[in-house]
Amino acid sequence: MPQRHPTLASLAVLLLLLAGGVVAGLPAARPAAAAPAASSDRPAPAPALHVSGNRLVTQTGASYRLLGVNRSGGEFACIQGKGMWDGPMDQSSVSAMRSWNVRAVRVPLNEECWLGTASVPAGGVSGAAYQQSVKDYVDLLVANGINPILELHWSWGSYGLFSAGCWEEKAICQKPMPDARYTPTFWTSVATMFKGNDAVLFDLFNEPYPDWATLTLDKPGAWRCWRDGGSCFGIGYQVAGFQTLVNAVRATGATNVILLGGLTYANDLRQWLQYRPVDPTGNLAASAHVYNFNACNSVSCFDSQLAPVAAVVPLTITEIGENDCGHAFIDTLMRWADAHGVGYLGWTWNTWDCVKGPALIKDHTGTPTSFGAGLKGHLATQQ
Repeated sequence: MPQRHPTLASLAVLLLLLAGGVVAGLPAARPAAAAPAASSDRPAPAPALHVSGNRLVTQTGASYRLLGVNRSGGEFACIQGKGMWDGPMDQSSVSAMRSWNVRAVRVPLNEECWLGTASVPAGGVSGAAYQQSVKDYVDLLVANGINPILELHWSWGSYGLFSAGCWEEKAICQKPMPDARYTPTFWTSVATMFKGNDAVLFDLFNEPYPDWATLTLDKPGAWRCWRDGGSCFGIGYQVAGFQTLVNAVRATGATNVILLGGLTYANDLRQWLQYRPVDPTGNLAASAHVYNFNACNSVSCFDSQLAPVAAVVPLTITEIGENDCGHAFIDTLMRWADAHGVGYLGWTWNTWDCVKGPALIKDHTGTPTSFGAGLKGHLATQQ
């Protein structure tokens, strides 16, 4: 879930004014303890995955979809000086996820906290301590049969134009694209830590939106920015394009599956296949975000924009949700995804207001909100 998304009402205004969405605030973060000792009833560890055609497969060649939840906190608590996470990240909380039949958890991160820059305030975990906390949680998830998806959510760079979440260059909100200053170094470090563990997947950037910087008038230019980076219109910092980031990951020797979202907050994949980076390992997959307030939010749009990508490469909708505290929208979306072999993860496994979040749970024992009940019930039907 980005710091801001266009709503249905604002989309009409956007068409008239060519300007962006509304701000969705984040709740205060609460630090939590590290994971305790493992329980004795864990399933087999999460499988190593790789790409085969338009599927993710295990080492035995079995098809595998990423089905689960997002676990927000690692992107904002540290940079707000509020520790490391938002709520418990221990065995009990992971067992609650397992009770929902979760088999993938997306973990948003902050590049400045990971690298330990001077932007991280007192009270925020950073540097080696931040990295170790992420590794501990990743290890806990893998040991519990859950594939972690590590994702860069908040990054450095000054951007204050359309749909800006903040004006500061510090990594205190979502930016339109990765930055050349820190992001390649971030992914080199992350990939070095987790190479050799192909149960871990890398989602290189949360929700690109370089098209908003051009008022959506130059989509080809935005896609070139997406892939190639450099000096991009409307963005006041040097951009690290996704080809650069794929190269940075692969230069470490890491073969982990990489996911890439498209334009317009990862909701627009129409030119994804044309502009996808070259990956020498062949382990490149697509990701999308779909909420009820996105532009592409209907079965007809899924058929025309998402299905062609899913026919060529593995596709996971790494954020699904709705801002009405219900689940009618995601019910339709999940049925479509099941029919097309597409994975999906609900936003988010946090105890927030489901309108602002939207949140899946009321407490960390896994009591679902009305929205979460839809995801929980559907995951229970999946093998």
